Amino acid sequence: MQPRRVAALSILTFGLVSLLGDIIYEGSRSVISPFLLSFGASAFIVGLILGLGEFFGYALRMIFGILSDKTRSYWTIFIIGYSLLIAVPLLALAGSWPLAMVLVLIERLSKAVRSPARDTVFSYATKGIGSGKAFGIHELLDQIGAITGPAIVAATLFATGENFSAAFSALFIPYLLMIIMLFLIYLRIRPLITIPTVSEKRSTFKELPSEFIIYAISVSLNAMGLVSIGLILYRASPETLPWLVALIYLLAQTVDAAAAPLAGYLYDRIGRKLLYLPFALSVFPSTLIFMPGLEFVILSAIFFGIIFGMHESIYRAAVTDLTPIEVRGSAYGVFHTFYGFGFLVSGAIFGFLMDNNLAQIAVLFSISAQAAAMILLRKTLRSHRLSPMTGPAS
Repeated sequence: MQPRRVAALSILTFGLVSLLGDIIYEGSRSVISPFLLSFGASAFIVGLILGLGEFFGYALRMIFGILSDKTRSYWTIFIIGYSLLIAVPLLALAGSWPLAMVLVLIERLSKAVRSPARDTVFSYATKGIGSGKAFGIHELLDQIGAITGPAIVAATLFATGENFSAAFSALFIPYLLMIIMLFLIYLRIRPLITIPTVSEKRSTFKELPSEFIIYAISVSLNAMGLVSIGLILYRASPETLPWLVALIYLLAQTVDAAAAPLAGYLYDRIGRKLLYLPFALSVFPSTLIFMPGLEFVILSAIFFGIIFGMHESIYRAAVTDLTPIEVRGSAYGVFHTFYGFGFLVSGAIFGFLMDNNLAQIAVLFSISAQAAAMILLRKTLRSHRLSPMTGPAS
């Protein structure tokens, strides 16, 4: 089969798997906060659980990326990673927040396991059509799933009288479809894709530019000073019905989908200076969430969607800008580790402050973290190691 046809078929099939995967895990994330609250979990517990999940989901990618390269078992690893999403429908059986916590962490582990191996296979499968176009279409299908999942959960909760078990059980249907699609890809697409044997590449963390390390620390501080979407939804939970909480998450995902490509376009024109914007905006959701009234929760979710859309585009683009290609794989591993650690700290701190209604301290902490992040960011702007016009990483 011609390379372009293989690429087109791969984009469609891999994209559908990602779409179904996003329906599953984004659907669960839209209501995990009110679900944990239904067991009596505090904001600190919710923030810590979701923060740990983010840390696992980002930091462990480096380990599984190395494992994928060492074993060359890309197909096996990314299929195992997606299979672990069974943890989401199993939330229907969780009878306490500790059990739910274990399943949430398995879902995040699933993300860490599958992402490096999947992206590697996908990059080889789509080389006949261009990586920018291929990953762009893939991200579009991702976001369709990210919006559809919360919509399904919201509709199920509305129809069943706020039955969380029914909502999580409904996600078993896309899980089953995803597993079928995975094995079809393995049987039909895998023989068409050649992953070349490469000589062992020895890169060390010592080769990472100092400007990049400073940038990674600044992003970690930025994440620490940003209240998570999980805590925003937790704050909404006592004030409204769970299906409306899911719709607030859907709103955040929709804003995210619109913000990401716009931020990427502006980054190509402005360069790393654009990063000041999401750093500064991060103070707003972390402040608004402590104000009384559902309207401030919704505003917090909108701001978070804008900021996270920039996270997914220009934050990764800056890694490309600051690192040579020889160590870029290691750079992304380090970047995700720092990024995930920031959300771990954020979840614990903002959860504690929310439990104790320490709004003024929360605002002061957020402003301080973002100010420190911007001071470090300024140091990276002096670097001209690579052109700032390299654009977003795929």
